[in-house]
Amino acid sequence: MAQQSLVAVRPNSTEIRLTAGETQGRRAWRRFRRHKLAMAGVAFLGVLILAAVAAPLVAGRDPIEMDARHAMAAPTADHLLGTDLAGRDIWARLIFGARVSLAVGLVSVSISMAITLVLGTLAGYYGGTLDMIIMRLTDVVMVFPGLILIIAVVSLVGPSIFNVMAVLGILGWTGTTRLLRGQILSVRELDYVLAARAIGVSNWRIMWAYVLPNAIAPLLVAATFGVAGAILTEAGLSYLGLGVLPPTPSWGSMLNAASSITVLERNWWVWIPPGVAVLLTVMAINFAGDGLRDALDPRATIK
Repeated sequence: MAQQSLVAVRPNSTEIRLTAGETQGRRAWRRFRRHKLAMAGVAFLGVLILAAVAAPLVAGRDPIEMDARHAMAAPTADHLLGTDLAGRDIWARLIFGARVSLAVGLVSVSISMAITLVLGTLAGYYGGTLDMIIMRLTDVVMVFPGLILIIAVVSLVGPSIFNVMAVLGILGWTGTTRLLRGQILSVRELDYVLAARAIGVSNWRIMWAYVLPNAIAPLLVAATFGVAGAILTEAGLSYLGLGVLPPTPSWGSMLNAASSITVLERNWWVWIPPGVAVLLTVMAINFAGDGLRDALDPRATIK
């Protein structure tokens, strides 16, 4: 027997077909695949991740090996993107720098999301005094300018890749916590939650098995944008000398060479590749986030 389809049509929108028996995850994936920019972003990120994982093979050189005889050499067949002031291969540093940027983005967002899941769920579900305490703590942290606070903390604890990950993660939970709390507040009053309470299901199980799974979609979208923001912040900190310490390759530390007017004018290959890498990576993550948001929102129209 052929599968039946349920068709929902809204004014001024495209037709949405919900196949009988289709899970919510499969429907989201089907909608995500129709988002061309999102798929292009995912494809780019997939290639970037593979290149970062196989960096020794893709780079072909040691990213910290110095060769003073070929310092500031223009791109050649031997050095595809030229060399920097210390004679290090730009291509090799670009590929190995992808490891740093992706690691900072993923680890820092994982830390902030873990904090968000705990605080946002507790505040939204229990409300009352606990909600007030968590939200006032959130307000206090949000009062301080984010970048200034991050720079101050990194200056105190010292610049390193691990400190950058920890600081970005620990200070990046406020906005997503407020978002999750708002979602939990609306979901906890739905009929199926009230029914679970009525039959004696524990609050712990209701929170993590019934409420959170139905409130987490906006948080997943926020997490993708958080990765992009963390990559930009790390690049800025490394540019200022407060991020990843030399000689570890980082896109931000590579951009630090652009602080010299001579390099800006005469040695474009030193700063344009890492700048383009940051630009394309952040755009790809944002495209993927847009596609995920539209795929998880049944009201969105994907052309």
